[in-house]
Amino acid sequence: MVQIPENPLILVDGSSYLYRAYHAFPPLTNSAGEPTGAMYGVLNMLRSLILQYQPTHAVVVFDAKGKTFRDELFEHYKSHRPPMPDDLRAQIEPLHKMVKAMGLPLMAVPGVEADDVIGTLAREAERAGRPVLISTGDKDMAQLVTPGITLINTMTNTILGPDEVVSKYGVPPELIIDFLALMGDSSDNIPGVPGVGEKTAQALLQGLGGLDTLYAEPEKIAALSFRGAKTMAAKLEQNKDVAYLSYQLATIKTDVELELTCEELEVQPPAADDLLALFRQYE
Repeated sequence: MVQIPENPLILVDGSSYLYRAYHAFPPLTNSAGEPTGAMYGVLNMLRSLILQYQPTHAVVVFDAKGKTFRDELFEHYKSHRPPMPDDLRAQIEPLHKMVKAMGLPLMAVPGVEADDVIGTLAREAERAGRPVLISTGDKDMAQLVTPGITLINTMTNTILGPDEVVSKYGVPPELIIDFLALMGDSSDNIPGVPGVGEKTAQALLQGLGGLDTLYAEPEKIAALSFRGAKTMAAKLEQNKDVAYLSYQLATIKTDVELELTCEELEVQPPAADDLLALFRQYE
């Protein structure tokens, strides 16, 4: 069981929860017919998180509008996803206002994803010796986990430290990027190596180590005990460019230039009048 230290820096993946709340909650509307279901879900999650952990520092991070560096690397990145539904898009601006009125800092940085902002803040806090709790539902965030950085999915009430990442994915946090590079990630349209699924990726990484080792010592792959091991070295060699492209796409940046530091992400008292006005509008 993971023990969460007192007063962690809480980093909330707002974009992850916005989509999850949209699909998990009924399509509620206010009296004016404006959609409110996703807002309701995200605000409930934030409220329970803040009440449970009472942080002095936290931030809710959303994806900014526009393309990111990953779109430049791979034109098909996330291209299979349908456009954001209009009734979800309409909830973003009022949700941002509500988050700020709750006293929570909010960030959205153009050119990168929410994951990259969270990764950068998590590593900064870790270097300063501060425990970090990342609230997300995305599996790629498992690459950030260390003894001082923990993941929590408040919609499933699961908490992942280093041991839990191994139990869940079969590889430690430091090999999660390699894991995603080999098997791909359909949710983000990361291609991976054709014919390599979860079990094969686990067998390769458990047997020999990361992507660099697999390509440095391909002759050792045939001796591993999984179906197709004897032909796997050739398959990897044929798809080396795809494997390393997938590795780049799956890697969360931890060096994004940010306007605020961890110490500046102080939780403020709620702006009660603003919050009440917003709640009345989107009752």
